[in-house]
Amino acid sequence: MKTLKLDLGSRSYPIHIGSGLLAKTDLLVPHIVGNRIALVSNETVAPIYMEQLATALSEYQPLLIVLPDGEQHKTLDVLDRIFTALLSERCGRQTTLIALGGGMVGDMTGFAAACYQRGVPFIQVPTTLLAQVDASIGGKTGVNHRLGKNMVGAFYQPQCVVIDTDTLNTLPDNEFSAGIAEVVKYGLIRDPEFFGWLENNLDKLLDRDEQALSFAIYQSCENKAEVVSADERDVGERALLNLGHTFGHAIEVGLGYGTWLHGEAVAAGIAMAADLSQRLGWLGGRDVERIKSLLSRAQLPIRAPASIEPSQFLDLMSVDKKTQDGRLRLVLLEAIGRALVTDDFESEHLMQTLRACRSEQ
Repeated sequence: MKTLKLDLGSRSYPIHIGSGLLAKTDLLVPHIVGNRIALVSNETVAPIYMEQLATALSEYQPLLIVLPDGEQHKTLDVLDRIFTALLSERCGRQTTLIALGGGMVGDMTGFAAACYQRGVPFIQVPTTLLAQVDASIGGKTGVNHRLGKNMVGAFYQPQCVVIDTDTLNTLPDNEFSAGIAEVVKYGLIRDPEFFGWLENNLDKLLDRDEQALSFAIYQSCENKAEVVSADERDVGERALLNLGHTFGHAIEVGLGYGTWLHGEAVAAGIAMAADLSQRLGWLGGRDVERIKSLLSRAQLPIRAPASIEPSQFLDLMSVDKKTQDGRLRLVLLEAIGRALVTDDFESEHLMQTLRACRSEQ
């Protein structure tokens, strides 16, 4: 097991990474407040892991809450199921919520914890690669709106994050690949050596080689922890973590939540950001090809769906948290390992990217 610390002063917390950690309740117990817990999972993960965790923590009278699976269910209506269950069981402010699942479960459980009785503690136990390297760390919580992804939420940090790499053994291949998109992101925005390592070790990663996987998760978590520690509220460097996300969120909304996995949409968005960066004269053509090649090797899309017209795509992108004073701001690349947030681009360059980066079908 390896442990990182996300440094936020009095709200700092550990990130534990290793094999078999679901059985190590001593990692969770110090962060459980009170004598009651609520385990929140979904219909896919709960049958595999919920009973094991509930049994191990039986002394805390676990309340089991199972949500429907899929991004289309990341809504206020489904969030209300958590509140209803907590209130029905007379759960007080000394109840600790534990998120057991992927990014959707973590985001919704964290948002529920931020809101219930104006704040109760929660713990992240992520079971997908995407959640382990990104969504479970940093305290961004929330739900989707039909007009925009993650537009209703709160910053609310967990008490700890416990990453059991064994849970990835049951993860479908397409969801595993979707997580790799977020791993690649860290290399692109601030860690060029890690990007090179990914190019050389991607096959091992796709084979879920234990050593390669542990290194990739640790390196990703370390990068994210450093960024969040420096900019918790997303007013500066943290915005760089959204590389590809403005394009990707537009794809998710345009197609309908759940049609593409979040990581698949982000991968196409990263390729589009690279394309635009090249059009602006910032990123060389060879680097663009390296990025697209790595994403393709990871079995990820590098083009947006043809069903979203460029004008519609632009409208969807305008509903973005980085937009300021009506100006769309994007995370782009000056080089592999060096990113920036900018609105310094001509709309025609963006439209060229939107037209050029569409799939043929």
